[in-house]
Amino acid sequence: MSDEISQESEVTRRSFLKTTGAVAAAAGLAMTGLAATVRQAEAACGEMPKKWDETYDVIIVGTGFAGLSAAIEARHAGAEVLVIEKMRTHGGNSIINGGEMAVAGNKWQKEAGIQDSPELFMKDLLKAGSSLNHPELARTIAEQSGEALDWCQNFVGARFVKLVFHGGHSVKRSVQTDNASGSGLVNPLFTKAKSMGVKFQFTTKMERLITSKEGRVVGLEIRKGYKFPDDRSGKASFVKARKAVVLASGGFSQNVELRQIQDPRIDSRFDSTNHPGATGEATLAACQAGAMDVQMDWIQMGPWTSPDEKGFGHVPQFCERLVGYGPMIDPKSGRRFIQETGNRKVRADAMMALGYPTIIFGDAVNVKRQVLPHTLEKGMANGAIKKFDTIEELAATYGIPLAALKEEIAKWNSYVEKKKDPDFNCKIFPETTPTVAAPFYACRLWPRVHHCMGGLVIDKNAQVKGFNLKPLKGLYAAGEVTGGVHGAVRLGTCAMLDCVVFGRIAGKNAAKEKNWG
Repeated sequence: MSDEISQESEVTRRSFLKTTGAVAAAAGLAMTGLAATVRQAEAACGEMPKKWDETYDVIIVGTGFAGLSAAIEARHAGAEVLVIEKMRTHGGNSIINGGEMAVAGNKWQKEAGIQDSPELFMKDLLKAGSSLNHPELARTIAEQSGEALDWCQNFVGARFVKLVFHGGHSVKRSVQTDNASGSGLVNPLFTKAKSMGVKFQFTTKMERLITSKEGRVVGLEIRKGYKFPDDRSGKASFVKARKAVVLASGGFSQNVELRQIQDPRIDSRFDSTNHPGATGEATLAACQAGAMDVQMDWIQMGPWTSPDEKGFGHVPQFCERLVGYGPMIDPKSGRRFIQETGNRKVRADAMMALGYPTIIFGDAVNVKRQVLPHTLEKGMANGAIKKFDTIEELAATYGIPLAALKEEIAKWNSYVEKKKDPDFNCKIFPETTPTVAAPFYACRLWPRVHHCMGGLVIDKNAQVKGFNLKPLKGLYAAGEVTGGVHGAVRLGTCAMLDCVVFGRIAGKNAAKEKNWG
């Protein structure tokens, strides 16, 4: 608890400096008048092309949850839709995530007797986000979570099969796809969009937004035949958007230079869970066109990744299923050091303060109940998850002081029996059992860059705001390219929900725009 109090103090100081600075800058620009902003945007985005190579009603950048949701809704509303993707395949970061979505009041909660509501969900969002969340945006995803799940299942055809818990939520409220992967939703979205007539162009990079003299976004300069990451590859082309452009291009976790501008601590020593193309150039291009950004320095570290496997890996699905069912240990002391069910920032900051990988483990009973068999098998196959017949073997492998570890396990087990943790206030679930039954399964944990909470400013209509504090005509955005929904810390499994909810809103509203010419 003391960690959380300390964190909140830091948040208050940082948020004052950042927020005050951002507002002051925006206000200063606003006082210079819209004309100045438009002139800046026009100068940055160059002149209109003499000839458009292609024309569509709505152009969407990105093929993850947000982009595909927007494409389906825009097409459903009758728009001619093009989706561009700079990589060779669809899915972006979404296709490699854990496939879990927070939904308040879902049927699995009701079957388990769990009381939940959008109001409780909203409280959890604001608590984790240190109330830096833009309330209107946070409330939108909380209130529309049930509708989003219905749409994903009944219209798109995705299958969700299980209720799971993620740190920072006050109750179990996240539902998991049948394959425990984001591909369980991305692939049905992609199939649905294609069946409805949405056009896709891969290896096509957005170079810049093109604006009219009045500052309206009217199209894109793109580079076809682009071979990531070679910026000299491909051929320039101009695509007109009769109605609007929707940016759904994700965050910038893989852009070390850009993230260090925002948070100098996150240098190349820290790997990322994201796909290689999460480099953020669409965000910068939008800012050059007059879009405002917010909270760019709030970059989330995933505390559940392992240094013993690359990329997103299998350990996150092992670790997150075990929090509240097994202890997390500082290997040098043999003691617990943090609230295992705390939010991502609480845990990641504690690990970074220690400065070395930590350990989470569980016994045969709890692991068998909570961890999917294929997660365990794949994690053990790549060596990131290890199996031990005794606690002595586990301690020897990770260099943990055995006597201290045994004392800590005994203390943990007593807390499990009482369903109350006086040391760190870890949430201990009714079905959690003491860690006593061999074999034991364990892994090392070290944070990786996972999610950019900051990005473009949007309103509840998913319309991007400019530095004149008004919507930037013809430009919408959804998903990780936006900021303000999550505040200081994104609760686990809220990214998928954010993308689906605001992707749908962006697509619907983009399709409603009147043709500009």
